[in-house]
Amino acid sequence: MLRIGYVRSRHASANDDTAALQAAGCQVIRTEPQSAGGQTLGSILEFIGDGDQLVVTRLDRLALGGAGLLDALGRLDARGASLSVLDPPLSSHGAEGQTLRAVLEAVATLEPASQGRRRRQTTAAHDIFALQRAGVGPVEIARRLGVSRMTVWRKLRAAEAAGS
Repeated sequence: MLRIGYVRSRHASANDDTAALQAAGCQVIRTEPQSAGGQTLGSILEFIGDGDQLVVTRLDRLALGGAGLLDALGRLDARGASLSVLDPPLSSHGAEGQTLRAVLEAVATLEPASQGRRRRQTTAAHDIFALQRAGVGPVEIARRLGVSRMTVWRKLRAAEAAGS
């Protein structure tokens, strides 16, 4: 059985995490900066084999939310591998793993549909102009399209400046 340690180094405690994983008997330890977007974790989940164990110091070092944790657990299960968390001591193996999965599923249902940063809604200028031509005011246009009034004003000013 291979024990693979994983550290997402978004915290200043990355060195502490690495030391804890070494003390836990991990033969391989991979560290990745948070800005890497999980590429190292993805390669571990592709490489890990039957009977191997992925070890993290805490659940939040593996993924930022319940859905991400469930995805990682599913990928580990598909490969015949398991997860071990050092603090608090948790494992995805056996009955404890079933309980862990049930808790994470419950947490995932409480999370918003999209994790991470809010993405700005792109509003097509033609929608704004069509409503304006129909006699709708900027405040009502913003309400109908679900954008800020400033967005509407910017689009209208940009079109006015382009037309001049």
